[in-house]
Amino acid sequence: MSETDVDPELRDDAMDRFPVPDYEALPEDLRERIAEETDRAGFTPNVFSAFAYKPSHFRAFFEYHDALVEDTALEREEIEMIVVAVSGVNHCYYCNVAHGALVRIYADDPLLADQLVANYRTADINDAHRTMLDVAVKLTERPTELEEADLEALREAGFGEEALWDIASVTAFYNLSNRLAMFAGMRPNDEFHTLGR
Repeated sequence: MSETDVDPELRDDAMDRFPVPDYEALPEDLRERIAEETDRAGFTPNVFSAFAYKPSHFRAFFEYHDALVEDTALEREEIEMIVVAVSGVNHCYYCNVAHGALVRIYADDPLLADQLVANYRTADINDAHRTMLDVAVKLTERPTELEEADLEALREAGFGEEALWDIASVTAFYNLSNRLAMFAGMRPNDEFHTLGR
């Protein structure tokens, strides 16, 4: 286990519909991952506390998350913009707040996350990013209406084929995440509200 300045704490109020497990009772690999994240963030994000409820799902969830942010044609701020726009239309409180903080940090913009949550169409973003979010939101709200013209719009906006795949993958993953967070009653850590402001 890594040495941390802050001890991992799985907060009982991380979610209100399922019990949060005891940190010491978790498998070693989960404890290590949670300790690493606690060290990086300075607190234990509640998503780790909640997903620890089912260790096999924790492993799969975070392995895919890591692949999405580490093996991608997108910039990290673009990934977080997709997460916040999708979470905004899904009304996912946890992801709006937690990933809103990440948008502020990666985009170095204290206002952007709030704009994206409220209405990404009026946010201060460039045309390529608006097209990216148009497709992500369409895939979220009306997936049966998605057509080749949507992919072509992304290409015309300057996104390559791998980026198209990544836009769809991030969108799909965070639709899953939003629904689980809402079902479990996950709550964002207080710390997320002030990060990057």
